[in-house]
Amino acid sequence: MRIISGEFKGRRITAPKKLPIRPTTDMAKESLFNILNNQFYFDDISVLDLFAGSGNISYEFASRGTENIICVDQDFGCIKFINQTAESFEMNIQTIKSDVFKFLENCKTKSTIIFADPPYDFPVEEFSKISELVFKNNLLETDGILIVEHSKHTNLSHLEQYSHSKSYGGNMFSFFLPKEN
Repeated sequence: MRIISGEFKGRRITAPKKLPIRPTTDMAKESLFNILNNQFYFDDISVLDLFAGSGNISYEFASRGTENIICVDQDFGCIKFINQTAESFEMNIQTIKSDVFKFLENCKTKSTIIFADPPYDFPVEEFSKISELVFKNNLLETDGILIVEHSKHTNLSHLEQYSHSKSYGGNMFSFFLPKEN
């Protein structure tokens, strides 16, 4: 995987083969960040990266100037790899080793962007639980967005606060927005 843009553009990151990850493809990541670039100033936002895996998405935000990034993953190896990579690039990324659902139940911090990349074989009920906890606990800022990456074979359009989806090869991003008051 490589960093697409920003201060560390073109840098390659190689995660250990033993990590239980499926990094977002460069094509899908580039497309996602093109969308986000039109909506946000990256140096003004906060990001919560759930099921962070290799940290691929967080490195992209950090490279583009985001200072407030939290990565959550339950795998110690993933957290260790993210910490080592962030330190080597001098990126300000905080890591939390935790079950994502437990973290969301207890989280009190609002974020501008919450990105979740759970295992593709998650049942729809588990995907649903992510958005339910984010919105029930009011974890998005007013202009924030929840983005859930999933397989093109998973349909999340029936979930509350769903806005739209974008498909890139076998990857799909579903976007969820806070309700307007």
